[in-house]
Amino acid sequence: MGRHVQIWYFSFLWTCIHGKNVLFFFGIDYSAYSSQDSCDTINSISSPTNITPADDAGLEGGIFGNPVIRTPHLDELGRKSVRFTRAFTPVSSCSPSRAAVLTGLPVHQNGMYGLHHNVHHFDSFDKVQSLPLILGKNNIKTGIIGKKHVGPNGVFPFDFAHTEENSPINQVGRNITHMKNLVGSFLDRFGDKPFFLYIPFHDPHRCGHTNPELGEFCQKFGDSVSGFGTIPDWEPTYYSDEEVIVPGTVPDTRATRSEIANQYTTISRLDQGIGLIMDELTARGHINETLVIYSSDNGIPFPNGRTNFYDLGIHQPLLISSPVHPRSHGQSVASLVSLLDVTPTVLDWFRIPYPRYKMFHHSPSVRLTGKSLLPALDYMSGGQTDLMHQERTVVFGSHNLHEVTMYYPMRYIRGPRFKLIRNLAHESYFPIDQDFFLSKSLQDLLLRFRHKKDLRWIKTWPQYLIRPQWELFDLESDPLEIHNLAVDSKFQAILKDLQDQLTAWLNVTQDPWICGPNQVLEDKGSFKDNPQCFSYLF
Repeated sequence: MGRHVQIWYFSFLWTCIHGKNVLFFFGIDYSAYSSQDSCDTINSISSPTNITPADDAGLEGGIFGNPVIRTPHLDELGRKSVRFTRAFTPVSSCSPSRAAVLTGLPVHQNGMYGLHHNVHHFDSFDKVQSLPLILGKNNIKTGIIGKKHVGPNGVFPFDFAHTEENSPINQVGRNITHMKNLVGSFLDRFGDKPFFLYIPFHDPHRCGHTNPELGEFCQKFGDSVSGFGTIPDWEPTYYSDEEVIVPGTVPDTRATRSEIANQYTTISRLDQGIGLIMDELTARGHINETLVIYSSDNGIPFPNGRTNFYDLGIHQPLLISSPVHPRSHGQSVASLVSLLDVTPTVLDWFRIPYPRYKMFHHSPSVRLTGKSLLPALDYMSGGQTDLMHQERTVVFGSHNLHEVTMYYPMRYIRGPRFKLIRNLAHESYFPIDQDFFLSKSLQDLLLRFRHKKDLRWIKTWPQYLIRPQWELFDLESDPLEIHNLAVDSKFQAILKDLQDQLTAWLNVTQDPWICGPNQVLEDKGSFKDNPQCFSYLF
């Protein structure tokens, strides 16, 4: 029988081949579906169900150090996993992050520059070889249950698909009973074959922008008491404003605390959904042959979080539970890892080489810059816990847009101590997305600013909107990323070294934005063998 791998990335991914299966939970942040698609109430739930990882969840969970939020199922998974404590997304935005995870390529290379749905309409390039496409070509059955949010379908094909493209998003992304049943349907159909199951949850994404009647985070959906149906397998967990933990880079106001309390409640739905899926795997005899991966697409939807390259936006949970590495269970790895490592990890699990191809006719062959994390599990099982740390000293990221109107390209390089962010559109204001703008926490912040009241924040509103071209932070002495060292003469050597490493990565990944603002890249014709950046400012 095939081997199994299970991955949780606040989306759920599950594969099986030659005795191996993969299950992928992937957390996501999503708020722009129409009310017709997302506000269906739950009257009775009898259809098949599958569960996806969280959306915009960040590091919210007991296993990740939050002593308030109660996530017993996620904690149990953590005890059976290796926990990567310094895992980072290459982009802090919904569709771009999902595309990066499922292709192993940063957004400037795979083409998913912004959100996929509706008027935004971004797609990956037609020739991209995604994880489900490669697996399908190797006779692995693929499934997705939850929020897909990427395209085109020819690049991201699945044999079994229940997503926002054919179902109400809340039913396939938040209704954990329905999701559990869909997982059962997938296993009934493909459980005797190698498979890959990807389950991207819609929780705990905001929904106050599209469906305010369901609460800021859709915490009323299926709660049995608010008039929006019942999810039979969900017992909501509630929190007071006083007990929640406000991250140090977020305004600590009553409005913020109220929203975080509701966010915690939706995370309880996600957590219980994970438990249901694990029970489904156990009952069907797959649990001991499945690799499970759990993570999130980006950080929480608060200031300095989602759409930002500050750590609140890019530092993500990452759990990998391998049935063939039991000695690694319960251990932690402090090495720097990237979510670009997910695709090479899954391919390594199935022993499938990455294909050789070109994105465009005259472009170089595409190659992955991520690496398999399975050697880390081998090292943990053998006690060699520092080997991966010696191999990687930095991770990288790339962002162009979120919504189609939110053009603000950024790049980052992060090491154990220093982080450098390049804001290419630094002469523009940092853009605010629709669902965050309408949130109680941001409206309260804006009201405080207009009336010159205490923001209860580490920044002023103008400081958040107006950013310099380069931001350099010493994360050891300044974990809240307040003091920009890019203009400090004592740190110019570090600045130059990070800039050079970032440029080298952008070259390898064929970044069209490599020249930066107010410059033109010439890389064809007489410049084919010696590309140049030319400034048009004098």
